[in-house]
Amino acid sequence: MADLIKVFFSGMFLFNAIPHLVQGICGKRHMTPFSQKTSPVINVIWGWANLLVGIWLFTNLDIKMMTGSIITAFLLGGFLISLFLSIFWSDPNARLPWHK
Repeated sequence: MADLIKVFFSGMFLFNAIPHLVQGICGKRHMTPFSQKTSPVINVIWGWANLLVGIWLFTNLDIKMMTGSIITAFLLGGFLISLFLSIFWSDPNARLPWHK
């Protein structure tokens, strides 16, 4: 069960890295936990942090081979964060609770 939770969060972190890396690499500001309009450089750093955490979670599993439940948990984590963020960022006034 712990492996399924790890791989679920691995999917969330890895899929969350994508928009931060893309926006940062394209030189665009994008929201992070630090600010609503974070600089491209901070977005690249935040994207890489998500990427490294996701890889770390995935590589520290106690499994010998990929099973259907492991793949499903990974894809479910990626799908849910993608769906949530697409809804969240559709609001032009989107902000995290601590953003002013």
